[in-house]
Amino acid sequence: MRDPVAVRLPISESWRRSRDAGVDAGMEAAPLVYERDVLADARDVHPLQPHLPMLEALLRRVADETEHLMVITDADGHVLWTQGPPAARRAADAIGLTEGFRWAEDAVGTNGIGTAIAAGRPEYVYAFEHVAHVLHRWSCAGAPIIDPDSARVVGCIDVSATVAALHPATVALVAAAARLAESRLENEMLVRDERLRERLLPHLRGLGGAGLLVTATGRVLAAGAAGLRGLRLAAPEPGGTVALPDGRVAVAEPLGEAFLLRSADRVGARVVSDPGAEAAARPAAGGGPLLTLSLLGDGQPHALLDGRRFDLTLRHAEILALLALHPRGLSGDRLSLYLYGDDGSPATVRPEIHRLRQQFGDIVRARPYRLGCAVEADFITVRRLLDDGDAGGAVRLYGGELLPRSDAPAIRAERDELAVRVRRQVLDRGGAETLWAYAQTEPGRADLEALERLRAVLPAGDPRRAAVASRSDRLLSGEL
Repeated sequence: MRDPVAVRLPISESWRRSRDAGVDAGMEAAPLVYERDVLADARDVHPLQPHLPMLEALLRRVADETEHLMVITDADGHVLWTQGPPAARRAADAIGLTEGFRWAEDAVGTNGIGTAIAAGRPEYVYAFEHVAHVLHRWSCAGAPIIDPDSARVVGCIDVSATVAALHPATVALVAAAARLAESRLENEMLVRDERLRERLLPHLRGLGGAGLLVTATGRVLAAGAAGLRGLRLAAPEPGGTVALPDGRVAVAEPLGEAFLLRSADRVGARVVSDPGAEAAARPAAGGGPLLTLSLLGDGQPHALLDGRRFDLTLRHAEILALLALHPRGLSGDRLSLYLYGDDGSPATVRPEIHRLRQQFGDIVRARPYRLGCAVEADFITVRRLLDDGDAGGAVRLYGGELLPRSDAPAIRAERDELAVRVRRQVLDRGGAETLWAYAQTEPGRADLEALERLRAVLPAGDPRRAAVASRSDRLLSGEL
């Protein structure tokens, strides 16, 4: 590496990071990380994919008219899209500056893509400032794109050319393109936020001003106390705790795509069985009650009714799941068939419905059996995300199978269908992060095909790759 005193500070800092990563200055090209089929999947699930036409239109003129190459990568510096005239593309192919190759600093050293991602700001790299000697005839300018939801880098826009120096306006151009992409992502986020608030505010009202509604990334969507909306907290985990700005600790209740944070000193007041629950079932201010069901995974199935928690028996969880799936209601015969198969009868169902009404009040209705309130359920939200093609969102919410201890025929059918759909979309559309999230679920831990796909897409230096390889090898040997 060169003497850092002789160059600009951002470059000397990048040289130091490159040296620490062990980058070889004599390398000939960037490493390939995505084969063609995996590349297509990575493109499909990337949040910039819907905005590609806008970015291409913005940068096409500089790429087409000046022998420059436009490059768009993901957060790890994997090149997903390129655009430019044939001569520029041929030169770029020779060094791996094309789709499927990795341009992070720890892979190729100082460069406009990896250095911009590492620094978290627009950067330009001229000729000899590159660590790799093969890049000394290139100059590039890159700008990271920050996801407004997570506040993390989601990708990078770069313009590169075989010139000693880029025009100063090139840096401003890629920075402007990145800001425009961020504004598009923010607009999408605000639409999602408003939709979540409309659905989930009854839970917050039910806490009498003592809670917060937050996203899975920790952004406060709504708060009972003034001045908290818009803050960013630590990302919550289901059932975990989150420190609030005033020093209190809150417990995170999952609400599908969001979380309800309630002060830890109020958690002891949550209801497990309350025959006199008419207060919980009363309409919340500004609308009717909202029932949210958490039925995925091996944990305790439970419901939230306008912010109050009710732990559920397996049978009650099954009934509520079936009523959520059939909002128009079910006859006693049909509900009995779904619960018990041909051996059931309406007389078996009636006592269970009576106990549910004791717990939840008159939101549980008869003739036909149905729920007389707005209903959210984690497994239904997963279905909706799958319908929208959001494999990443679906697998993040899919903590496990639907009521895995249930033998009810209709629940078994729904459980199996949901598991197959999640797995199929993860394999067909999931990138590395989606595959990794699926590998942490109970079904995914023993899914050899998913593990092998994940093993193929994780870069060689990723610490998760060794764990995935070990688990795959143990499955193949029959140890798991």
